[in-house]
Amino acid sequence: MHIAYQYATRGASLVLVARREHALSSVAKTANELGAPDVLVKPSDISIPDESKRIIEETIAHFGQLNHLVVNAGIWSSCLFEDITNISAFTQVMDVNFWGSVYPTYYAIPHLKTSHGNIIVTASMAGHVPTARMSFYNASKAAVIRFYETLRSELGSEIRITIITPGYVESEITQGKVLKKDGEVGIDEEARDAQLGPLPVGRTKKCAEIIVDGACKGDEYVTWPSWFKPFYMVMCLAPEVMNWFSHTFHVAKPGATTTETLKVVSHWKHTYESSCSQGPSLAAYSIQFAELQQLPDSGEGDT
Repeated sequence: MHIAYQYATRGASLVLVARREHALSSVAKTANELGAPDVLVKPSDISIPDESKRIIEETIAHFGQLNHLVVNAGIWSSCLFEDITNISAFTQVMDVNFWGSVYPTYYAIPHLKTSHGNIIVTASMAGHVPTARMSFYNASKAAVIRFYETLRSELGSEIRITIITPGYVESEITQGKVLKKDGEVGIDEEARDAQLGPLPVGRTKKCAEIIVDGACKGDEYVTWPSWFKPFYMVMCLAPEVMNWFSHTFHVAKPGATTTETLKVVSHWKHTYESSCSQGPSLAAYSIQFAELQQLPDSGEGDT
C-alpha cells in the first residue's frame, strides 16, 4: 500500500488489485487524499490467468493507457523442508510469487510497449541468498529474478524493468503471516522470530519511497535496506560461508520444535548484540498487487 501512496503523491492515477476488497478501499481513500486523481479498486486473484487478463483490459478501457505495472504479490513459507507435512499445498508459493507476477506482465506488455513504460517487480534478497527454512520461498523469488532479467534482455529498451530485492521490511510477513508446514496460512510468531532472529527490519514507508524513486529513474535493481547488499557479494565470492552461516543460524535439526530453533537464534542474537556494542559490523518488503498508470513526466525519461 505504501508503494501506491508514493505514486499518489506524484499525481499518478491508480488501479489497485488484491483479493481483499475492504483493504483496497481503505488504500484507495488514502491515495485520493494524497493526490491520486483517479483510483480504481479491482478485487481479484492475479495468480489466475483470466483474472490478470481482465484487470489489464479494464485498466485500458478506463484509462486508455498503462505506464507502470507494479507486481508485488507474495506469500511466505518458513519451515525445514523435511518438516513439511502437506507438500502439495506448497505449490501456492510458486502460484502467487511467480505466476502472480508473470500473468499480469504477459497481458500488460503490449500496452507498456506503446507507452514505453515500466515494470516494477518485487523479488527478494532470498532469491540470491539460500536462507535455511525458506526453500520454496527462496526458489520462487529466484525464479522471479531470473525471469525478469531474461525478459529485460528480450524487450531491450522498449520497456524498463526494475527488480526489487528487499531484505526484511515491515509487512504481513514480519508480522508472522506464513504458510505453515501443514499447508495452512496463518500467524506464527515463533516461526517469524526463528527466521528473522536479530536482523533489523526496515520501515515500509522508506522502502516504498526508495522503490518508486528507483523505478522513476529507470534503475534495473533496487535493494533495501542497503546493508543486505554485501550478502549477495559473499554468496558470489564465498558461497560456502553463506551456507555455513545460514545452517548455523537457522537450523537446530529436522523435527526440532520452533522453541529449540529459537534457542539457536537467541544465541546468535546475543552474539550480534555484543558485536554491535563494540562497534559497527556487517550485520550492524498482504498479498498486494498494484497497477499504476498515467504517471506524470518525472524528468527522468518516459514513465
